[in-house]
Amino acid sequence: MIQTNTQQVSDFIARRKTTCLDLFSEAQAQGFGDIHFKSDPANQLQAIIAIHSTRLGPAAGGCRCRHYATTDDAIEDALRLARGMSYKAALAGLPSGGGKAVLILPDELHDREAFFESFGAFVESLGGRYLTAVDSGTSPLDMDIIARRTRHVLGASRSSGGSGDPSPTTARGVRMGIEAAVKHLMKRDSLEDIHVAIQGLGHVGYPLARELHAQGARLTVADTHSDHVERCVDEFNANPVAHETIYSVECDVYAPCALGAVINDETIKHFNTRIIAGAANNQLAHERHGNLLHERGILYVPDYVINAGGLIHVLLKDQSQREERLLHMIDTLTELLEQSSRSGIPPFKEASIMAEEILYS
Repeated sequence: MIQTNTQQVSDFIARRKTTCLDLFSEAQAQGFGDIHFKSDPANQLQAIIAIHSTRLGPAAGGCRCRHYATTDDAIEDALRLARGMSYKAALAGLPSGGGKAVLILPDELHDREAFFESFGAFVESLGGRYLTAVDSGTSPLDMDIIARRTRHVLGASRSSGGSGDPSPTTARGVRMGIEAAVKHLMKRDSLEDIHVAIQGLGHVGYPLARELHAQGARLTVADTHSDHVERCVDEFNANPVAHETIYSVECDVYAPCALGAVINDETIKHFNTRIIAGAANNQLAHERHGNLLHERGILYVPDYVINAGGLIHVLLKDQSQREERLLHMIDTLTELLEQSSRSGIPPFKEASIMAEEILYS
């Protein structure tokens, strides 16, 4: 699907020889169905759609749009996110598979509408195997633009007949998940005076702060945007800290709500928390970091279990059905944590076992 010239192909091959990502090996290791690439130079589009599984239904997953240092970084992000969506849908009991779109944001985007219309045509070319939705760097208004070229889009704006922004539902699900984790580990039935450190106060982090404040939690917050921090300080009496120091805050719960790989070789040395539970996708940079957290006695709640609220929101239109699936999500999380305690296997590995039993049994 890559549309380019001979010299660009030669340059691409030369670059691939110097990088470490073996695309087919990576895809095979993660159980992928197919990966699609699209280049539309006229509209600045460079897009990847990774379809992990369609066994339970069309592969649903958000459309992430951000800058990437390398194409390999974008591919790896798409693969990891798509697999997470398969597991997320399976554990939430939703009729969908897992997929993800990654759009490489240019330094200067000249025409956002043309950019997303071109992406919409890309989605349409897959014939309904992939359903796109809002993710980091996109909005319901972008979904409206995509919908001009394909009907395989979720989470368009309410004014256009869509389900609207799924972020508040994601935040609510994360808050419910934090309550379940606190009850499991700390034997507390409420979040009153529980100290939660939130990293990232954007579309999900801010409504999560509101949810937690309403339940009586104490908040420490950090974000790269100072206005986001100030809003939470003013509205929720949150304690602000520098973005770089949020990892070392002594707290009951650390809630990462920004981008992924925040649990890595550098940050893991600084965590001073009992529980890690947040909305960000792909929080573990590598599986070994989940093992290290488990060895240190830090309860890591797998991201694709606790942040399924957004997928629930866009796939189910009826509010009562959404509520039912959120409660199912928490029941699954509680079962997962109890099973982990019995087996001694880290929760993130138990979650994978449970998801794969649903996907491949």
